Amino acid sequence: MKPLIEKLPLSEDTSFVANTHTTPHFEVPWHQHVEYELILFLQGEGHSYIGNYIGDFNVDDIFFLGSNLPHTFQKATPDLVTSAIVIHFKEDFWGPDFIALPECRQIRQLLHIAIKGLYITGALKELLSQNIKEMVAARGFRRITLLCECLELMVAKQEFVTLSSQDVQNSNPKNKERIDKIFQFTIDHFQDPINITEVAKSVQMSVPAFCNYFKKSTKKTYIDFLNEIRVGYACKQMVDTQKSIEDICFESGFNTLANFNKQFQKVKKQSPSKYRKQFASRLDAGIIE
Repeated sequence: MKPLIEKLPLSEDTSFVANTHTTPHFEVPWHQHVEYELILFLQGEGHSYIGNYIGDFNVDDIFFLGSNLPHTFQKATPDLVTSAIVIHFKEDFWGPDFIALPECRQIRQLLHIAIKGLYITGALKELLSQNIKEMVAARGFRRITLLCECLELMVAKQEFVTLSSQDVQNSNPKNKERIDKIFQFTIDHFQDPINITEVAKSVQMSVPAFCNYFKKSTKKTYIDFLNEIRVGYACKQMVDTQKSIEDICFESGFNTLANFNKQFQKVKKQSPSKYRKQFASRLDAGIIE
């Protein structure tokens, strides 16, 4: 399924969007937009799909997403009320030359990192939350200073975790539609056994043509891509739950613990048990990856 290209409206007296979206206006399908997105969840819980990252979202979670990074946030149950404050802004909303100033070098670096999607952690979460909530009601120049303060805080604190390893790049519409359809198929079925013939069939290609096409388009094999998504889901489960590593292994779509350990080591350069302990200790100390 091709992500929806969302066009975000601006009023006559605003240069960027800062709104609260509540069910049923919160529900948005797999989509992308040129604007950067800073989102704070106020109500509800569910699953987050950001590039090739799959995880959860809960009340008070904050994400910062780069330009054209495909994403969707799906609530846990159909009848759950979900609400979020969403800030959308273009890189040049403050004019074409501002971001090029020497003083904005670290902001440029932050915007570049955001292309992977950032999950905010530590004390930074509370600081950003206050500014984001104030931004919705703010008027005039105060809106701009609040957004600048949010970006400055992210640069100063560096309390965030990058999420997606999927490259965001320009491509021709036909190629983009194929890749997006493959990705959608994968996030829909990664917890189940996936036959590569089925994936190839979903984009009307033979298996050899599909494998060559995917490797050429993404610089990795489809199996490597699938394992990255499964490992990403496993990481989230190890951080957010007390489930055993064996249970997480099978829930993530792996059919043996040995293969799970092998693929986890390949993607994260450490064992699952070490990752769980190391991430917990880093988070407690306010240190992020």
